[in-house]
Amino acid sequence: MPNQSAMQSLNQAIQQYFDLMYDNDTARFSRVFRPTAQLHGFREGAMAMRPAQAYKEILDQRPSPKSLNAPREEEILLIDFASSTQAFAKVRVRINDEVFVDYLVFHRIDGAWVITSKAFHVDRVIATEAASA
Repeated sequence: MPNQSAMQSLNQAIQQYFDLMYDNDTARFSRVFRPTAQLHGFREGAMAMRPAQAYKEILDQRPSPKSLNAPREEEILLIDFASSTQAFAKVRVRINDEVFVDYLVFHRIDGAWVITSKAFHVDRVIATEAASA
């Protein structure tokens, strides 16, 4: 069982991830993602793989949920510790009109939890008012 400090610091790392997904402030990107991280998930029916740097560029280019005044929807669904230096989190997070379920693998490197791998799934797409009118 992880100690209270490890659990608290992992929760803080997950919150940093949620903050990054909301405000797209990539100045903090390296505090959330390891540069060697890879992201995998289906987009438009095909498996997509993105290295961390490519994902950072996507965040830089797309409007942030914060800039669009989108509501924040984020939830930790599961946390599991393999050791004092490796953990897994399953989270749900809304990014603009899409709600994702993400599987995040964290490693504690130099005292900080960082994401080393992310698998994403589009759980649902929220219809915009224009599309439903």
